[in-house]
Amino acid sequence: MHHFVFISEQNDFPVPADPKRARTGLKRWLSAAESTADERPGKVSRAAFDNPSLNRFLSGVFGNSPYLARLAARQPETLLEILENGPDAAFEAIIADIGHYRTQPEKSDGPGRFLRIVKNKVALITALADISGAWNLTSVTAALSRFAEAALSLATAHLLRRAAADGAIELAHEDAPERDSGLIVLGLGKLGGRELNYSSDVDLIVLFDAGRIRTRDREALQGQMARLARGLVRLMEERTADGYVFRMDLRLRPDPSSMPPAISVRAAETYYESLGQNWERAAMIKARPVAGDREAGGEFLDRLKPFIWRRNLDFAAIRDIHSIKRQINAHRGGGKIALNGHNVKLGRGGIREIEFFTQTQQLIWGGREPSLRAPGTVQTLRALAAGGQIKPEAARDLIGAYEYLRRTEHRLQMVNDEQTHSLPVDDAALNAFALFMGYARGAGSTVFANDILGHLRAVERHYARLFEKAPDLGLPETGNEPNAVSGNLVFTGGEPDPETLHTLEGLGFTNAATVDTVIRGWHRGRYRAVRSTRARELLSELMPAILKALGAAPDPNEAFIRFDEFLSRLPSGVQLFSMFHANPRLLILLVKIIGLAPRLSEHLSRRARVFESVLEPGFFDPLAATKTIALELTEDLNR
Repeated sequence: MHHFVFISEQNDFPVPADPKRARTGLKRWLSAAESTADERPGKVSRAAFDNPSLNRFLSGVFGNSPYLARLAARQPETLLEILENGPDAAFEAIIADIGHYRTQPEKSDGPGRFLRIVKNKVALITALADISGAWNLTSVTAALSRFAEAALSLATAHLLRRAAADGAIELAHEDAPERDSGLIVLGLGKLGGRELNYSSDVDLIVLFDAGRIRTRDREALQGQMARLARGLVRLMEERTADGYVFRMDLRLRPDPSSMPPAISVRAAETYYESLGQNWERAAMIKARPVAGDREAGGEFLDRLKPFIWRRNLDFAAIRDIHSIKRQINAHRGGGKIALNGHNVKLGRGGIREIEFFTQTQQLIWGGREPSLRAPGTVQTLRALAAGGQIKPEAARDLIGAYEYLRRTEHRLQMVNDEQTHSLPVDDAALNAFALFMGYARGAGSTVFANDILGHLRAVERHYARLFEKAPDLGLPETGNEPNAVSGNLVFTGGEPDPETLHTLEGLGFTNAATVDTVIRGWHRGRYRAVRSTRARELLSELMPAILKALGAAPDPNEAFIRFDEFLSRLPSGVQLFSMFHANPRLLILLVKIIGLAPRLSEHLSRRARVFESVLEPGFFDPLAATKTIALELTEDLNR
């Protein structure tokens, strides 16, 4: 009898949601293995097929994931290697292959096809290790992150060699193109924290240190580095017959709508020192060099430490951190937890709330407590509990929920290699997914529902206690018109929040994506009026009322455009925003003026103090007769 290291006496495997698909997947894999030139894969696969434990395990995989069934049929030898030698050995062989590829002569078409083939192998290895229970969450995400880092490094080295061959730069080390290259690739988010998802974007910031780069054309350097960054994105995410490597996201860089894809370290440092926001501090907590000139990347992050880790936070900074949370739930009570269709990442009680809970505590306490500067979510929660910043119960509940929800997220993505975070909407599909999660048929669906809802509600409970004494986002109510908005209004981070787009559409904006982009520009200090921390803090608190007032205009889209123009001409925003905060009716009046009298709104944008006259007693009284006005004007001029 053939011995298989991977599966021995384990019996706790998912049952197939679709037994017919499971049988088809097994037959296709067996046929593919027997069709190879070497006889051995066919014999070993037949032995695996006849092994009761392996047959049951593979049926659970193929009967729940069409994607994994396709991968197994496409790469039968990879599956056999996992079954015979275990996932650890199979994965280390992949990393060794990447290292060997680096030593080979440069190929004309680059490493694109090679990386796509090994990515498919890694996807199969990590999925089977996860589903079988051979790897825990930490091992799965660490392996995915390690592969991403190796792939990015190989791609970056190739692009640097090509740039040198074209005469754009000179390499300091021909055998190690990344070393002393001056090109910095920072991994952020889950890659930075070594917590990469099964099927997720890779968040990067590409920088360059002009002083380290050898080039004969300094003036062309910015354009050359931008082209290199675009080449990296294309090499990694372009879809071919072999698939793709990773989806790339460069939107966490400073002001992505106006900045090029590669930024000089000097420009980045200037931005963070003058306009960096607290959510960007949170994003940089996990940042680390993952490719390129790692020494230069480490030095850049060292210089950024005073921005990320403030030893003393002033009152305005604390309030700004609070306002980020209040954006996520602009109106308490909105977005109730459901089961069918619930988004386990962005929905209430989801992964984002756990990560936000953790990162805000790091922002507040990490400047004085270096032990809280860990990039990993679970590691940080444990450190917060050990340091007394949060209760042990909170850490236990949040860690348990985080690990469960991340595992759920991975299974959702394994089904069809989709970047999804939402549970199935249909009852039958939800019951099928419960099987993939390892629950039994029938009553197992109820157990799954109770388990996941229990985790979501625990997160919601702890998250609600975070800054629970902070005021709701929005203005006081005026008359019968509530200013609060039901739903999310999140304008931080690098990507649009789906619930925020839905909220904007509900307010009447048909171009919700454009509105979202413009507001993100406000929060990044694009205009003079919003370049101070206090102005952006006030703007965050006013945002629901501003959007509700603009949404009530006859043409919300046009009203928003004119408000943006008004804001762009303001020399300062704190004074006017404070007036709106204290007198909500003024905001409604301004929106009417913007819509009905564009020339007057332009005048007000240049002389905001004129708006204070609205506060004077009698401003809204009927106008006096023309002769009376003329007489009063004459008297004023003669004084």
